[in-house]
Amino acid sequence: MNIAIGADHAGFELKELIIEHTRSIGHTILDLGTGSTHPVDYPDFAEAVGMAICEGRADRGILICGSGVGASVAANKLPGIRAGICHDSYSAHQGVEHDDMNVLVLGSRVIGVELARELTSTFLAAEFSGEERHRRRLAKIAAIEKRRLSSGEIERNAS
Repeated sequence: MNIAIGADHAGFELKELIIEHTRSIGHTILDLGTGSTHPVDYPDFAEAVGMAICEGRADRGILICGSGVGASVAANKLPGIRAGICHDSYSAHQGVEHDDMNVLVLGSRVIGVELARELTSTFLAAEFSGEERHRRRLAKIAAIEKRRLSSGEIERNAS
């Protein structure tokens, strides 16, 4: 699977370890930065990872910032992106199986390296169940996105 990964400065060191781990379990990495601990803005990397998925350059994504919250909020602004911050294995697999989560978000200042590796493995091994109830709910999410985009509400609220 092709995995896009991005992090701000707070997530840089964990990103490097997750890249190594993800490659070791057989996935291809698209590293979208950052390349150091020099302060940068998490929305830039959330957008880059989300766009890689939307454009078909990646199958899934991993985002890392200090808490995971900011990157999750930013990534979920992109239509078609279903990003979830996870601190436990159950959420990492159920997010994919039930909600077709396509971006795992990690908080580098919240979880340790071993848990981050476990969450990454769990997220990447999980598959969407495709059950009718889950497809129905995802269709409702897509309808919300479509209504908000077509109404211009998102643009008005962003300014």
